[in-house]
Amino acid sequence: MAGSLSPTCSGSTGSARRRSSSGGASTGRLDFGRQAVAGARGGERQAQADVRGPGARERGHQGCSEPKAIEPSAKREAIAVLVGDHGLPVQRACRVVRLSRAAYYEPPMPASRRDAAVIAALTDVVTRYPRWGFWKLYDRLRAEGRPWNHKRVHRVYGALRLNLPRRTTRRVPRRVRQPLTAPPVLNQTWALDFMSETLYDGRRVRLLTMLDEGNREGLEIGVGVSLPSRRVVRLLDDLVTLHGCPSAIRVDNGPEFTAQPFVDWCAEHRVAIHYIQPGKPDQNAYIERFNRSYRTELLNAHLFESLTELRELTDDWLRVYNRERPHDSLGRVPPLTFLPRPTSAAQSPLELSA
Repeated sequence: MAGSLSPTCSGSTGSARRRSSSGGASTGRLDFGRQAVAGARGGERQAQADVRGPGARERGHQGCSEPKAIEPSAKREAIAVLVGDHGLPVQRACRVVRLSRAAYYEPPMPASRRDAAVIAALTDVVTRYPRWGFWKLYDRLRAEGRPWNHKRVHRVYGALRLNLPRRTTRRVPRRVRQPLTAPPVLNQTWALDFMSETLYDGRRVRLLTMLDEGNREGLEIGVGVSLPSRRVVRLLDDLVTLHGCPSAIRVDNGPEFTAQPFVDWCAEHRVAIHYIQPGKPDQNAYIERFNRSYRTELLNAHLFESLTELRELTDDWLRVYNRERPHDSLGRVPPLTFLPRPTSAAQSPLELSA
């Protein structure tokens, strides 16, 4: 039995008995020795308790296995437990949880009231531009003089569930492509393309979109039941009178662009025609991206009852696109802010680039 005791326990027991027999030992030490002997006789050594005890600043507080409280609401709950169950003063409990007493006593403000101004402004701009993503909406708010940073606006944006639905597409291997570059020079290259739309009564409508590749400005969108080559030439004459003549025009191989009136007009005005390869719309990517914005932001969002309504809404959308809508490839500024168009149409591309 004596051999089963460790040297420390046996020494402590013997010392406690000698002190007890001499009359100089305290009752507490004698009890400690008896507990050690009883534990040894039972075949198990009792775990030694922490003899240091709680400090002056930690009296009555014991750690917990729960994760640390991060948000102020969770910290308030932790302080309530420390004060109510463990008897800590509020000041000490706030210091333990690392929350100021002012924040503890201040009632939490509902998020709807705290972010009421952000919610109202964001709802208003989303109502006006329902197909814009977060960064375009945020840039619009900043342009209107709103002082909030993007993190706060994005938090409210996500809470209101204003995210646009993502298009699920099949992933394909990365291809090596040739980038389509355009110098920031006005009237260097115009891009033209055709689209189609259906009115509410079932009539098919053709749309001719025209873009300046220098600043991605939408020059004009022609609307009509029929847009033959002669009508395309008349629209080009109006644009040349307003903005000047381009150096080149990038088009596909549609019949309107290969017809003789269009070819003769380009030869008369000394405008080069850049035809893309058949089946390669990415070679005219600037106008294709413009068509996508026009489709998603206007055409898919309305049912048009007449050509007049379609023209009016198209003119309004084109004004917003050129003057207000941030453009990602232009540093998130509108086209006419990136490269304003001069009032005089007689300036040449070389003069504009100087």
